[in-house]
Amino acid sequence: MEIDFSKWYRVLSPRPVALISTVNEKGKVNAAPFSFVMPCSVEPPLVEFASDPEHHTAKNILKTKEFVLNLPDEKILDKLWKCAEDYPEGVNEIEKSGLTERSSKQVKVPGISECFASIECKLHGNYVTGDHITFVGEVVRVYVADGCFRHGEFLVKKANPLGHVGGKNFGLVGKIIKVK
Repeated sequence: MEIDFSKWYRVLSPRPVALISTVNEKGKVNAAPFSFVMPCSVEPPLVEFASDPEHHTAKNILKTKEFVLNLPDEKILDKLWKCAEDYPEGVNEIEKSGLTERSSKQVKVPGISECFASIECKLHGNYVTGDHITFVGEVVRVYVADGCFRHGEFLVKKANPLGHVGGKNFGLVGKIIKVK
């Protein structure tokens, strides 16, 4: 079966969801959900995501060179979706959605308290990739909620991260299997 070519990326799913927080040059906070997200290097620690260049997130990172990649679970899905609304520049989506800012240690951008992890990043590079800009961030600090990481292992069932399928459709980890 052939699919509508404009939806090709949806077969790469579920994709991890990140609620990316930024600040503009005046210090005004912005947060928006993204699912074009992945680690791209262990040493140095780098993570990347792609954004429409017109989004406030992209504009803020290009100016301030910092962002926080926050990882949400199912409990805040409705609040995450509220952050996806098209607010004017300078409106704090974290406040608008009823989420809570958490102070960061290595960047000026706040994390989000309700997320099970926050990854503080400084801009390593950015690249025009078709109709998006891919941002590569150097990971400078990682916060993980109690009970989600033990003995060097991420407890994915405990964290219950969201995966984006497309549009308003999301998936959850239901079962963990191991290679024998």
